[in-house]
Amino acid sequence: MSVHRIAVLGAGAWGTALALHMARCGHQVALWAHRAGHAEAMTRDGENRRYLPGHSFPDNLTVTATLEEAVAEADGVLIAVPSHAFAELVAQLAALPRPEHLAWATKGFDLPSGRMLHEVVAEALDSPPCAVISGPTFAEEVAAGLPTAMVSASEDAEEAQWWAKVLHHHLFRVYTQDDVIGVEVGGACKNVMAIAAGVSDGLGMGANARAALISRALAEMMRLGVALGARADTFMGLTGVGDLVLTCTDEKSRNRRFGLQLARGEVGEVGGVVEGMRAAEAVHRKARAHGLELPIAEQVYAVIRGERTPQEAVTCLFERDLKAERLV
Repeated sequence: MSVHRIAVLGAGAWGTALALHMARCGHQVALWAHRAGHAEAMTRDGENRRYLPGHSFPDNLTVTATLEEAVAEADGVLIAVPSHAFAELVAQLAALPRPEHLAWATKGFDLPSGRMLHEVVAEALDSPPCAVISGPTFAEEVAAGLPTAMVSASEDAEEAQWWAKVLHHHLFRVYTQDDVIGVEVGGACKNVMAIAAGVSDGLGMGANARAALISRALAEMMRLGVALGARADTFMGLTGVGDLVLTCTDEKSRNRRFGLQLARGEVGEVGGVVEGMRAAEAVHRKARAHGLELPIAEQVYAVIRGERTPQEAVTCLFERDLKAERLV
């Protein structure tokens, strides 16, 4: 296996987990934190006690709060910041020497523009070869070295393969894809649907309702993805149904926990960014722009905005006219 210098930009739980994984693969990894105090604490503690405690940093993982230092001489740069910070970080990268390989593991849309993340990169960096890394993953399990499968997607087959090789390791399998739009839509929309699943479970609606919701959520994801230029079959893979099922059913999902809190009227701290809140607005806008009917996503958006209670949203869904089942 070739050893590379990798910069991971974003020291939340997910960025830290990916940095730990790639260091475990043998690469030389620089983890960038946007706050100097956080970088100093991680360097002192030898771990990320704020977002991913209990996982010690190996010697081949260093921490910095200086972006130029993180990307200097890096063979590849992997962005793992929340979606709301993505465009600003890419703009900062545009002023630095361009890395040979660029990818992101951020899931969501850019707000307020509503752009997909590959569009943000293309506009800021003049369409470089790049990849999106996605799939059904929780940071804690990746950091612990538990079995994981992900996707490296790029229109450039060599770029997708490069990142697949960088990430591939014992118990960590990476598949390649060329449907960047489908992979991004799946990664963003599943967070919205996980909020709905949390609401359903929080209202005590049972396993039947959860299964039905996940099935129809998949149909809505496919419908939006195809309208935006994705292939329908992409949503039957890891970054579609795989990520959807994981995020809708496990307690580690912040978006699901947020939905549970909405249902119980006790919204508080869920331990990180709830990407589904931002994605719900972007999905709402795109559905309107393309004349799409996305009932579950629309009800999630209405509940988040306080326009309906969770109970009213459920009533709206069940009072809809009878229809034939269609995926797209």
